[in-house]
Amino acid sequence: MELYYSFSALIVLASIFAYLNYRFLKLPSTIGIMVIAIVVSIFLVLFGESVLPRTFGHLHNLMNSIDFTEVLMGAMLNFLLFAGGIHININDLKEQFRPVLIFSTAGVVISTFVVGFGMFYLLPYVGIKLPFIFCLVFGALISPTDPVAVLSVLKQAKVSKSLETKVAGESLFNDGMAVVVFTVVLQLAVGKEVDLSVENIGLLLLHEAGGGILLGVLLGWVTSRLMREVDDYIISVLVTLSVVMGGYLIARQMHISGPLTMVAAGLFMGNFNRSFKMKSVTQDYLIKFWELIDEILNAVLFLFIGFELLMIKDLKHFMIPGVLAIVVVLFARFISIWGPTKFTSLRRSFSPQTVKVLVWGGIRGGVSIALAMSIPKSEYSEIILSITYCVVVFSIIVQGLTIAKVANPNKIAKEEEEQEAVVQEDKA
Repeated sequence: MELYYSFSALIVLASIFAYLNYRFLKLPSTIGIMVIAIVVSIFLVLFGESVLPRTFGHLHNLMNSIDFTEVLMGAMLNFLLFAGGIHININDLKEQFRPVLIFSTAGVVISTFVVGFGMFYLLPYVGIKLPFIFCLVFGALISPTDPVAVLSVLKQAKVSKSLETKVAGESLFNDGMAVVVFTVVLQLAVGKEVDLSVENIGLLLLHEAGGGILLGVLLGWVTSRLMREVDDYIISVLVTLSVVMGGYLIARQMHISGPLTMVAAGLFMGNFNRSFKMKSVTQDYLIKFWELIDEILNAVLFLFIGFELLMIKDLKHFMIPGVLAIVVVLFARFISIWGPTKFTSLRRSFSPQTVKVLVWGGIRGGVSIALAMSIPKSEYSEIILSITYCVVVFSIIVQGLTIAKVANPNKIAKEEEEQEAVVQEDKA
């Protein structure tokens, strides 16, 4: 019942904040909910104990009672990633396979080390000494773009289909590499012995990421065949729910990537079900059901992020390091995108405008906060959580609200046409 009360309170607050945003702020729904939650959190932190002690106490207890890492990484993220995967066209993804693969693997590693070195050498200038290994921990958890935040923001920015696929595809698939890198670096940070051989890390990645994708495809194939035999919208909804909820339990038992399992299952089912032409009423109900799930969980997630401020004891002390982290993370994002596009064969298909959108569209979100909160308590965990929160809030609010202006569709289309002409000339 405790979980029911907590979730009920979050749904009520999310609906109130969504209404207030719709009437007054008129921001994109998820960002508006988070902004209101942050404003309420700041008010409660500053005046709550003296003005509204009971409200402050209830909210603080509510946030303390919920294991954000477990709720997000173990439950909500599976639904959100499946909902994201089910709407992506596999043919569009095939066309952008190479950049998506490079950005979601090499890009994460490059960004991790750029952030790690940057924070290690710059933090002492603002009075904080963080060991290099913990700087790498921060680099690993902040480097992957958050699929939930990215997919939410992309709905507002009218970018080309190819660019949307690059950004969305990268964000959906980079969790596998990020979790492996974060796990290895965190074990080193807490003093555990880890075999750092290329062979061992490769096997870990193959087991975590490869196993997740394989399980997702298998689940998607089996359940799609079942849905083909019974073309009914109620059964179809129940089957997709069973894939998400049961698939996560199987992935957890097998110690493989649950998020990648959901992405692969969603991609397979979304495209397989379109190919056999299910009844229009079934397809309509299925799409609308998962759009509704996506919107509700997004609202709750961004409310969570806003109220996480209540969990940080002395955020003011970490504001300047947080601003420094924002600059370092943006620079690392630029290097991780610009490097592969400059020094590989991808350079012909990436215009300066496309690179700019990919850099600015690399939104961080709840995944980074969840990973930061999973770090065992130590003298450095509070620092990492605080600067992670600063980066995430800036990323969602500033980058999220301005990506539509940065993504100039006409300019991107013109540059893509020019590059396509050059490619055709080279082939001729």
